[in-house]
Amino acid sequence: MTRSTIRLIIILGTLSIAGILAVQIYWVKRAYSLEDKRFRQSAISALTEVANNISRIYELSAIETPVEKLQDDYYVVNLRTPLDAEVLEHYLRLCFKKYDLNTDFNYGIYDCDTDEIRFGGHVTANFETDNSDPVILPKTDKFLNYFAVRFPSKEQFLFKHLDFWVLSSIIIFLVTGFFVYAMFVILRQKRLSEVQRDFVNNMTHEFQTPISTIRVATDVLGQDKIINQPERFKKYVQIIRQENNRLKNQVESVLTTAKVSKGKLELDVQLQDIHVLINEVLEGIKIELGDGLALELNASNPQVYADRVHLLSVIRNLVDNAIKYSKKPVEVTVSTQDAEKGLFLLVKDKGIGIPKEHLGKIFRKFYRVPTGNVHNVKGFGLGLNYVYEIVKTLKWKIKVESVPGEGSTFSIYIPQVE
Repeated sequence: MTRSTIRLIIILGTLSIAGILAVQIYWVKRAYSLEDKRFRQSAISALTEVANNISRIYELSAIETPVEKLQDDYYVVNLRTPLDAEVLEHYLRLCFKKYDLNTDFNYGIYDCDTDEIRFGGHVTANFETDNSDPVILPKTDKFLNYFAVRFPSKEQFLFKHLDFWVLSSIIIFLVTGFFVYAMFVILRQKRLSEVQRDFVNNMTHEFQTPISTIRVATDVLGQDKIINQPERFKKYVQIIRQENNRLKNQVESVLTTAKVSKGKLELDVQLQDIHVLINEVLEGIKIELGDGLALELNASNPQVYADRVHLLSVIRNLVDNAIKYSKKPVEVTVSTQDAEKGLFLLVKDKGIGIPKEHLGKIFRKFYRVPTGNVHNVKGFGLGLNYVYEIVKTLKWKIKVESVPGEGSTFSIYIPQVE
């Protein structure tokens, strides 16, 4: 699947999901508005009937519009006479049941003598009295005698009547989540496919060179006259040995990285002298680089707990990486510095550097920083990932600082046991 096809699928899918969500939100709001309107009409009708029943008991003429909505969940009902809380609660229960207003409500009666609303009680959705703490209900100066009712659970009551819309919204959000996850998986698989393809290409190229060299060397050794040229014979035997070791190291690099990523790597952690290990790694490189390699081993206590083999590999990978991405003439500095409760191992180069957008990716498996038109940098993209995994396994810390065109510095903090 091409990149443009994936992009088109994502755009069309996103627009479709956005359209569905917009329509769903519109209808949910509309349904909620209709339920709110129905609730308001039911509340006004029920309270009007309560007022008429009380007026009939006290032999008063009915008021045409006794109910006034002061807030979204708060109503006051005009009366022309004081009344008893028990009588009021009886009729509130009766009328609310009739109009299916099965929700909690608080009620109170205005007291002219104290100029405040006297709390009457709290009734649950099951129409049972709850002797909770009194609730302060706001007053109004519109009526002389009135009672007030508040529905504190109105929102929950309305949402109970939107069960279909809530269920459909959940389904749509699940579909949206599945779509996002599917797109993430597709993009991730495509990226992995590209990374694996590059890895196979790099591995093929890396293996092809020593194999070709070995083939040429064996062809030469297969000649009869080579027996009479012992120096030349030894030279080609040495070439085969070197290329064989090169192939062995490449295969071990791949296998070791696989073990590390699966957590199956066994470490033999012992006390090591990091300065000795650094010199051991750089022994052959010093001849090759000469003055291009600088050593600044300044740590006062070079003793660290580490696996000797893997620490050697970590140092070798960092130095090889610095040389690989350096400009000519190569300038690489390997140093150690004292740190609080530990030391720093630093490998610094004055190479091509790493762009900021790639710094967070260089420790990924198979990842290689694009080098534009420069194709002379070889490797599998496993070296820095191996370093990162070893550092993480040993609970050390690694960071990189880089300026494109000026070089990079890799630093590893290694804690020391006092």
